[in-house]
Amino acid sequence: MPDILGELLFIFQRFNWLSALDLFLVTLVFFGILMLLRDTQALVLLRGILLLIVSLSLVTSLIDLPAFSWLIRTALPTLVLAIPVIFAPEIRRGLERLGRAGSAQGWLWRAPSTTEAVQRTIRAVVSACARLSARQHGALIIFQRGDSLEEYARTGVPLNAEVTAELLLQIFYPNTPLHDGAVIIADQRIVAAACVMPLSSSGILNHSPERQMGLRHRAALGTSEATDAVAVVVSEETGAISVAHGGRIIRRLDAERLENILLAFYQPPAQTSRSLLDLIRAARQPTPTRPKKED
Repeated sequence: MPDILGELLFIFQRFNWLSALDLFLVTLVFFGILMLLRDTQALVLLRGILLLIVSLSLVTSLIDLPAFSWLIRTALPTLVLAIPVIFAPEIRRGLERLGRAGSAQGWLWRAPSTTEAVQRTIRAVVSACARLSARQHGALIIFQRGDSLEEYARTGVPLNAEVTAELLLQIFYPNTPLHDGAVIIADQRIVAAACVMPLSSSGILNHSPERQMGLRHRAALGTSEATDAVAVVVSEETGAISVAHGGRIIRRLDAERLENILLAFYQPPAQTSRSLLDLIRAARQPTPTRPKKED
């Protein structure tokens, strides 16, 4: 016990501001890694790896096992090299997110104001989603924001058409040529239909208590993970309307709440920087009633 206290006292005596900076940088790196892996299956895997490493380190330090210690020292470098391979999708997604945040487009892009054209587009989408939901026709509609979706639009059928509820209903009518895939909306125009979008690999939908979420929901969530787009999806099984943004998905929206959420994404930058959950809470607030004029 006195030896341990002496070692601790020796460490504190050598502690200075460079040591504090060193610890802060190491903590920042680990915090960044955990944030990148948040809400992914890789976080569970990383937790298991860390637990295994700590357990093996304790065993080899407390018990004199030369052969086992040699095996652990030999295997650990291999494990370190294997980590980038195991976490390749999460690392790529995190670097893409970092690149979008640091790019000139990410810093200089501003959300457009809620012009009449934007409101007409949103009303058309909301009307179509409400009618598709009532008929239980599946749909996936992607709103382009700061990140270009041209790469995904090229996988579909070019339309360059005005956004109307009737056209969206026709596109997503079952067994029509364009009903499979996503519709991409950019600059208040339907750029393309039947587009192939990236599927989510985060595993969030696997932990859902419901199992009615198929490829459309995975594509909506995957698109929101890979870009800053807003994805609206209508379930073919239940007719439920959902919105995905920033790797989050909110389900069971009615037409009024869906319209409020979509409009909120076109508010000034100070408001559009809020998370999807904040926008949902704001959409739930009742609109103030105007006082009636006296006769």
